[in-house]
Parts: sequence; C-alpha cells; structure tokens
Amino acid sequence: MIRVLVAEDQSAVRAGLVLILGSAPDIEVVGEAADGERAVELARRLRPDLVLMDVQMPRLDGVSATRIVVGEQLADVLVLTTFDLDEYVFGALRAGAAGFLLKNTEANDLIAAVRTVAGGEGIVAPAVTRRLIAEFAAKPVREPAADPAVLRDLTRRESEVLSCLGEGLSNAAIAERLEMAEATVKTHVSRLLGKLGLRSRVQAAVLAQELGI
Repeated sequence: MIRVLVAEDQSAVRAGLVLILGSAPDIEVVGEAADGERAVELARRLRPDLVLMDVQMPRLDGVSATRIVVGEQLADVLVLTTFDLDEYVFGALRAGAAGFLLKNTEANDLIAAVRTVAGGEGIVAPAVTRRLIAEFAAKPVREPAADPAVLRDLTRRESEVLSCLGEGLSNAAIAERLEMAEATVKTHVSRLLGKLGLRSRVQAAVLAQELGI
C-alpha cells in the first residue's frame, strides 16, 4: 500500500482528493492536514510514503512545509499547483519537491501520479514540469547562480543523465535515449543526486537548466 498524507486547506478540495485516492486499491490516505504546520506534524508522526501538498496554506506555507518534510526525510512530496506559476512553485522546486500536479488533474491521472512518485519517478507530467523548469530558469535568482564546478565529480554518463533530467525525461525515456537499462538509469540518478547534494530529480533538473547542460 502507498500511504498518503493529503495537505490542502480548502476542505472541499481536500475531501475530493481523499475520495479519489481512497478509491485506488493500492493507496491508503493515512491523514489529512488543513495547514502546513499540521502537515509537518502528521508527517513526523505517521511517516507516510508521500505527502500531497498544496503550496498556499495558512500557518506554514506548502514550500516551507515541503522543505521540512524533505529535509527530515519524512516522505516524498508531490506539490499541488495551478497553471498560475508563481514564486511558491519555484520555491518548492528548491525545497526538494519530488513532482508537481495540477489541481484540475483527472482522477485517474491523480492516482497515476501518486503511484509514479511512490515508485521513484520524481517528475510528474513532463510537459508541465518542463514548463515549470523553463520558467524557473528564466527568472532572475536572488541567490548565487549554480557553480559549474559542482559537475566535476560526475562521470560522463552521470552528466548525460543529468542533461536528460533537465529536459524532464522519465527513467524509461532516458534509458531509451542513452541506450541503457532502466535500472542503470535509476542507479545513475541516485549517484548524481548524492554527489550534487540534491534531494530530488526536480532539483537536478533545475540545476541542469541553470548550468545550460
């Protein structure tokens, strides 16, 4: 079973998400939160596999909550967003969100997205993610730009995989492009994240965009 915590401040939306997820035989909603502080509290207590996190919530916003949940390795975080790309979403990228999902996503796609992230595929809806990444990379950043020197420890293959992540490709798509087994791709992704000190594939994708590789 995939154990999910739903964090969404709008009760009607939250109820809908819980209903949809609960209809899947392999997904169990173990908790609900109406604000970021409660989401962190429940994540620490329940240790779900995944937190479905709205970015704009009272008390503690979803970006800050994501940073805590990911930083403490409590769960993967799938961020709920809209087409109105804003600083909250870009902040979630940096906070280590494993993926993004549109609030108007169809029920079947919501369930598939949860399964995707739970299965280790951190980037959901490649077209949406590529747009997010491109928009993020085009914005002026207040913090120092990424230093190309961070890539020195990567092998040639790891660098190629990082470039593919920057395009929003899935493991299967990377495997096909680079002509390697999907299991090998997963190994490369895991290793490059460790070497670069990153928490998620989405952070790696942003780095690739920032460095232009």
